[in-house]
Amino acid sequence: MKLILKQDVENLGKAGEVIQVKPGYGRNFLLPQGLAYEASAANIRRLEEEQRLSEERARRDYLEARRRASQLEGMRLEFHARAGEGEGAKLFGSVTGADIAARANESGLDFEVDRRMVILEDALKALGDFTIPVRLHPEVEVEIGVSVLRDES
Repeated sequence: MKLILKQDVENLGKAGEVIQVKPGYGRNFLLPQGLAYEASAANIRRLEEEQRLSEERARRDYLEARRRASQLEGMRLEFHARAGEGEGAKLFGSVTGADIAARANESGLDFEVDRRMVILEDALKALGDFTIPVRLHPEVEVEIGVSVLRDES
C-alpha cells in the first residue's frame, strides 16, 4: 500500500515522503492515527506542488536573509554602562541579546532584529570590544561589533 506521510514517523520516514507499507499497517494504524494519507495520483500531484512552493519560499527566505545581512555587515554598536574600577572591570549589570537587538533596530534598518537572532551564550558583563553573531536564517549568519564602554556620568 502506498501512502504519503503527514508527519515524521520513527523508523518509517519523514513528512511528505511517499512510502510503501503493508496494507494492514496502513489501514489499521497510519490512516486512523492521521499520520498518513493515500498516495493517489491527485495527492501525489498536490504533494509535488507543495514541495515546489516550499522550495521557492525557502529560496526567497534565503535571499531576503542575505539582503538583510548586507545591512548588518560592518555594524558597530556602543553601549555605555557603569562599571567597577580597573582594566577589564565588571559591569554593574549586563548587556543582553535583547539590548543588542533593540540598539540595532534603532540604527535605521528596514527590518526588525529579534533578540532570538542574536547568538549570545551569556550576557556581556565586562568592558571591552566583542564580536557577536546574528543568525538571520539557518544558512546566513553575520557578525556585528559591540563595544561596552564605561559610563562617565
